[in-house]
Amino acid sequence: MKLDSNNYSVFLMYYHLVLVVKYRRQVFDSELSDFAKEMFTDIGSKYNISLVEWNHDQDHIQILFKAHPNSELSKFFNAYKSASSRLIKRDFPHIRKKLWKEMFWSRSFCLLTTGGAPIDILKNYIENQGQK
Repeated sequence: MKLDSNNYSVFLMYYHLVLVVKYRRQVFDSELSDFAKEMFTDIGSKYNISLVEWNHDQDHIQILFKAHPNSELSKFFNAYKSASSRLIKRDFPHIRKKLWKEMFWSRSFCLLTTGGAPIDILKNYIENQGQK
């Protein structure tokens, strides 16, 4: 396993993020997904976030990304959702007709940590520290 590092720490932090279009409006196609993906990569680089995998369905996107311990995830999500919403509505004006009150993203999201050992193995390892 190759770990990431900075001046003071070694880490490997993967996240699975799901962002949903407001009221599950079915607006995503390959062109819009590519546009949103490029924005994620551009904005993410400012927050030490790098894209690993991306896919979409008509009403949501699924993202696997890596981050640094100092990445401010909530600020990044707000920046990404705000900028992408504004630019998607500007560059894809036909989508406005499918939205409710011009809101693109749902306020909620799903964020899961991923990778590494299963939780039960980690719990067992920590419980047994110092024992022979």
